[in-house]
Amino acid sequence: MNNEFLLRVGFPLKTVGIILFSCWISACSYSKVDGDSETYEIPITQQSITNITNRVADWQLGHLHDFDGHIRTFIERSRNPREWHQGTFFKGLADWAMESGDEEKLLWLRDVGSSQEFKLGDRIYHADDHVVGQYYLALYDYFSDPVMFEPTQRQFDFILSAPSDVPLDFNLPGVDEGYYKQCLKRWCWSDALFMSPPVWTKLTRVTGNHDYVDFANKEFWLTVEYLFDKDSGLFFRDSRFFSKRESNGEKIFWSRGNGWVFSGLTDIIDNLPNDHPDLEKYTELYLAMAAALLPLQTEEGFWPVSLRAGDLYPVPETSGTAFFIAGLGWGISSGLLDKDTYVSSVLSGWSALTRAVAPSGMIGWVQQVGEAPDQVFEDETQLYGAGAFLLAGAAVLKLHTEGILPK
Repeated sequence: MNNEFLLRVGFPLKTVGIILFSCWISACSYSKVDGDSETYEIPITQQSITNITNRVADWQLGHLHDFDGHIRTFIERSRNPREWHQGTFFKGLADWAMESGDEEKLLWLRDVGSSQEFKLGDRIYHADDHVVGQYYLALYDYFSDPVMFEPTQRQFDFILSAPSDVPLDFNLPGVDEGYYKQCLKRWCWSDALFMSPPVWTKLTRVTGNHDYVDFANKEFWLTVEYLFDKDSGLFFRDSRFFSKRESNGEKIFWSRGNGWVFSGLTDIIDNLPNDHPDLEKYTELYLAMAAALLPLQTEEGFWPVSLRAGDLYPVPETSGTAFFIAGLGWGISSGLLDKDTYVSSVLSGWSALTRAVAPSGMIGWVQQVGEAPDQVFEDETQLYGAGAFLLAGAAVLKLHTEGILPK
């Protein structure tokens, strides 16, 4: 490509995705970065991926408690290192540090986990309070210190001895301390399939005890049977959305809600025993979601906050998009997805995500804590948004190091 081609003004990103794929064939790839009045394409190289992902990580590490007004909801809970907000960021940071070979970040995470005695959150059954176990177990992979998983094992052993049997209906009456809905003692909402099942399956891989994966497998498929819409290949967020519709008549499929499931699936599949009888079922679910997501990506490279109603929510949203890019990148690397079909989508999405990073390193356009499609603003972020970006960065970097993208 010559310099005249590299300087564009307002070039549609979907078209750029096609060009990027053609460029990939001939050993070059590019990402668009918006200036004040012009749009430049810069190479998507290993160094550029590393630089921008580290910028996002470093900005968020410097703003674990001071959010500069960029977080609007659940501010105090976002400061808690055992809550899902930080837990998701720590999971992304661990994956990124592993993929980029950054031991300093892993040592920092070890110190954070140690300061929390590697405990899960306080609510024994709540999936949100399990997600920190993902980075604890990732640290165990690196440091081989059993203290990093033993508190999780004790809590999960208790759950096995006294499992919750509440129905999955989100409207079930009754409130217990810490659970504003009764069904939150089980995986009755789509987000939960990211927060908890990967910890259970990984614990089996770490300990060799199949009781953990057996429990997770049973609960996972009950949730899938309840919330997965086979016609669309997407998940309802919870049972309240079965009959709700957008103003255009479409079913409501929340981007981040589906992003949680899609990204969580990659870890579940990675951690399942190779001879697990349901491995093919998990793979088929992953492939069904990937196929459903591909045509819903916008020309700008993002996925709309309401997946089947992009015309109603035209602004970017980065947390769902980042989870999708992380999941699609993993699928290409693992050989489950055809690279000729999906690489251009990953490049287009990664370009969109990088354009949403402020000069400071803050990832913007993150929908705040919620349960459904809602407004999104350029100057708002959340720790889970940064975590999702790091997961995406790790997946795209792996595509480079494996030679699937040009070096």
